[in-house]
Amino acid sequence: MVKLFVPGRLCLFGEHTDWAGHYRTMNADILPGMSIVTGIEQGIYAEVEKSPIFELYSDAPEIAGVWHDFSCRMSESELKRVAKSGSFFCYCAGVASYMLEWYKVGGVRIRITDMTLPMKSGLSSSAAICVLVARAFNLLYKLNLNTLGEMNIAYLGELRTSSRCGRLDQACAFGVKPNLMTFDGDEIEVKSLNVKKPLHWVFADLCADKDTIKILSDLNKAYPFASTEQERNLHKALGEWNHDIVNRAIRYMAEGDAEALGHLMTEAEEMFDKHITPLSAALHAPKLHKVLHDPQIQPMVYGGKGVGSHGDGSVQFLARSEADQQQLADYLNAQGMHAYTLTLHPVHTVRKAIIPVAGFGTRLYPATRSLKKDFFPIPCADGMVRPVILILLEELVKSGIEEICLVLGSEEERLLYTDFFERPLSEEHLHKLNAEAQEYENRILSIGKRLRYVYQQEKRGFGHAVYQAADFAGGEPVMLLLGDTLYRSHSNKPCALQLVEEYERYNQLMVSIHNVPLADVSHYGILSGVWEDKEHTVLSVSTMNEKPKSSYAEEFLGVRNAEGEKEYYSVFGQYILTKEVFDQLGADIRRADEDNDMEREIELTAALEAVRQKSGMVGVRLDGEMFDMGNPEALRRCVQRFAE
Repeated sequence: MVKLFVPGRLCLFGEHTDWAGHYRTMNADILPGMSIVTGIEQGIYAEVEKSPIFELYSDAPEIAGVWHDFSCRMSESELKRVAKSGSFFCYCAGVASYMLEWYKVGGVRIRITDMTLPMKSGLSSSAAICVLVARAFNLLYKLNLNTLGEMNIAYLGELRTSSRCGRLDQACAFGVKPNLMTFDGDEIEVKSLNVKKPLHWVFADLCADKDTIKILSDLNKAYPFASTEQERNLHKALGEWNHDIVNRAIRYMAEGDAEALGHLMTEAEEMFDKHITPLSAALHAPKLHKVLHDPQIQPMVYGGKGVGSHGDGSVQFLARSEADQQQLADYLNAQGMHAYTLTLHPVHTVRKAIIPVAGFGTRLYPATRSLKKDFFPIPCADGMVRPVILILLEELVKSGIEEICLVLGSEEERLLYTDFFERPLSEEHLHKLNAEAQEYENRILSIGKRLRYVYQQEKRGFGHAVYQAADFAGGEPVMLLLGDTLYRSHSNKPCALQLVEEYERYNQLMVSIHNVPLADVSHYGILSGVWEDKEHTVLSVSTMNEKPKSSYAEEFLGVRNAEGEKEYYSVFGQYILTKEVFDQLGADIRRADEDNDMEREIELTAALEAVRQKSGMVGVRLDGEMFDMGNPEALRRCVQRFAE
């Protein structure tokens, strides 16, 4: 049994540009469509499992009046017949027929446990159920489709019904976060957007009449080629003028400028009314404009606009505060509309990091009798010779990390670090350094002010060492670096910063990954999954396998590159751990303690896999190179090549 949630979606900017951008296949002068779309907090909850037939049940009281249980054989002809029937189940059957035709899957049993998403209100309830069905087949039959693949199948399945949905409707597949969607002919690109400060939206079903079919029919007459000045303005409104609005909206969201974003919503609505509304009588929306200009609403909002195909369908506002958001929703509900709230929260930026350095360094004996391996000297490209720990700390500081926790083996070890990072050089020693080195000494001391220390008194595994920093993490996302691995970026961004920026887009447990030869997979933990982006840098991880045999990896763990060839990926040595990882490590330690099994190794990999199964994991291929220096051969390579 697998539990799923798929939200509805709200188009914040760029309505109609999905179908307009498709016309680039016929007219290259049309600009790609651009929309900002977000999932909402309302959606469909379900439990799914394999079945010999296609079955749908519901326990959701919200749809009790229109629902009856449904089942159908997994037959292409029967499913297609249901898809064309116009019944409540046509969307589900459309997706199921596509899955059967192209993937030869068995059946699925879907039980809707809750449905908080209103139907026929411009929030894509039909797209949400299509995505839910596509995701159920994908997960249950291990089809390894990425999110964009699920979205495309949901779209193609809905097209098998009488619906004429847009390409942006299925953006609900990407969850409750804002995304930029670009529509270039048949190509679609989805990119997650950053939000710096909380944004408090209110959207409402106007409970009035809207003729979407007529709106789309009227607007499509201007495509692919405009023949009048009015039609040429429509092309600009859905093309270059929309590009300007969307790009400004992205900037305002990233800067946290809610006031400018709200004013931009009003500007977008004015542009729509001036250049798009005249092309269809169905777009004249008296109730929408009455609500947008309601003097009772204005003090509570920064701005507002229509939703979806426009007309008198739905309205959205950006409220000035959380209190205004709730007051506005209450007011709209009191006026006979159905209002909902949506708060887009900023991803908690990564400002803390952990480096475990509690190991004995036995593979580098006898040097580690007197010198910890993280203090081994490494020649660097600028001519300086730095200890390993200083190189790691500088990488973190350059990546915006504010506090760094070192996990030590004992309190006595702390003196090594405080002596190096907190004790100034003697005046005699300092004056023997050149000016550049004297300035660098200040940088070392400033790094020392960022350091915190915890201790792993018992050696119970790497996961146990990481867990000692749970209080330091304090529920925030935290970066983890290995104390015996160095990283060299191939760009002007440190590897750690590359990972932080991806976390701010995806807000999920994250590991850095790199390619390893098939012959070497038995030495590594290997991750497999599907690429989420066309650049093949972001991997939705579906499998973690510790030191597999090459024959097993070749059959089950390969990830296809752009040329269709299999590649194999291992952890690069940098992680961003979420609160769930520390919760899992804590549970693992308590379980071992209850069993009185103090010899049990508490492994980080096991905790990561448990969290991945519950809430997913993202692997990020960084533009850089790692240097393990934890054994003699690796140390030799690091010393020879790190400065290149």
